[in-house]
Amino acid sequence: MFETLTESFTSAIRKIRFHDDEKALTKALGELKKALLKADVHHKVVKELIESVELQMKTSGIGKDQLLNALRSSLYVLLDVKGKSGFVYAPVSPTVILMTGLQGSGKTTTTGKLAQYLKLRQKRVLVVAADLQRLAAVEQLRQVCAGIEVELYADDSSKNPVEVVKAALAHAQKVLVDVVLIDTAGRLAIDDELMGELSEVKRAAKPHEIFYVADSLAGQDAVRTAGLFNEKIGIDGVILSKYDGDSKGGVALGIASQIQVPLRFIGSGEKMEDLEIFLPDRIVNRLMGLGDIEGLAERTAAVIDEKKAKALTKKIKKGEFNFNDFLEQMESLKKMGSMKSIMGMIPGMGNMASALKDFDLENSGELKRIKALVSSMTMKEREDPELLNNSRKARLAKGCGLSIIQVNQILKQFKNASKMAKRFSGKQGMKDLQSMMGQMQGARIPR
Repeated sequence: MFETLTESFTSAIRKIRFHDDEKALTKALGELKKALLKADVHHKVVKELIESVELQMKTSGIGKDQLLNALRSSLYVLLDVKGKSGFVYAPVSPTVILMTGLQGSGKTTTTGKLAQYLKLRQKRVLVVAADLQRLAAVEQLRQVCAGIEVELYADDSSKNPVEVVKAALAHAQKVLVDVVLIDTAGRLAIDDELMGELSEVKRAAKPHEIFYVADSLAGQDAVRTAGLFNEKIGIDGVILSKYDGDSKGGVALGIASQIQVPLRFIGSGEKMEDLEIFLPDRIVNRLMGLGDIEGLAERTAAVIDEKKAKALTKKIKKGEFNFNDFLEQMESLKKMGSMKSIMGMIPGMGNMASALKDFDLENSGELKRIKALVSSMTMKEREDPELLNNSRKARLAKGCGLSIIQVNQILKQFKNASKMAKRFSGKQGMKDLQSMMGQMQGARIPR
């Protein structure tokens, strides 16, 4: 997500690494200025950032470490808008959120991502289809909610979003949901009709917060429209959508510093799980190429049950890890989001993330073949792979469309990985499971 900005900062630091004089500083800041403008950062924000870095450098001294610290602290000041972060629940349920934004900003998809984010944290969510302007908007939201198994409230017979919202809130009280997400109408551009409708929906819904979904690919237009929405109806937070497609990253700096509304989440990929809390200190670390281990740990904790993890560790130690366990862990990994977003959170691995932009764990060829093989097994065979003799292997090969050679290769890889996990489980616990997953995914299966 931050490739261009990160490369800009790295380039500036290289310029000053071997020269600690003002000439080197001037050259480094000059290149940094050009790079920031190229990354679609507003010229006023660029000026503010450069002046802050220069002042700190002249106070603390000129050097690589000083430049690194100055950049980090200056970026933090720009991004640290006073206000709430992440999702804040109301004192009394349900928490009502109004989702707003222009057409094409990714508002409906982002509503689904936020619903999935809350669901993974054991919250019951009701999504309300109040966008009655765009053709097929309700149907799109219906498909999104069905995919993540979240309840949708929609009234195909009504053309009045206010009526839909009132009825949805009454329903929410009856079924005792924790959060209500209202997907509102958008337009290709801001107009009086749009703002009038949103104001009416706002009065009816009495939302605890209003989120504005900004299209990262819109650049400075996203900053301007966020400002207009804030001015006309008021917004409590911004969610940046399509951020995985924006290698520049300048829009984040622009919205935070110019609109003075906190960035709450960023959409970091195409999967429903690819939504991250926007925390300034963590984002600064990622901008500087330092990763976000805390964020990765939180994402892992949300999808991996602690009791199940402990039980699985015991099975690995006893050498009882089977194909059912393997499939269950692969499903958990899928819930963590795209491999690209995960790699970007690991220190020093940000550059590798761009190479994984097209990698999809769910659709990888090797994993599909493994799943096809496991699906052809009986429950006893999944639980005890040692039962698989030649006649059973022949049956499996025929059932899953693989050759005997491919079946033997997969079984051999699984057996070796299980042995490795058992050997090291006493010292490394769940890290061994990750190694095993890596061995299973990375090995080439004959085609």
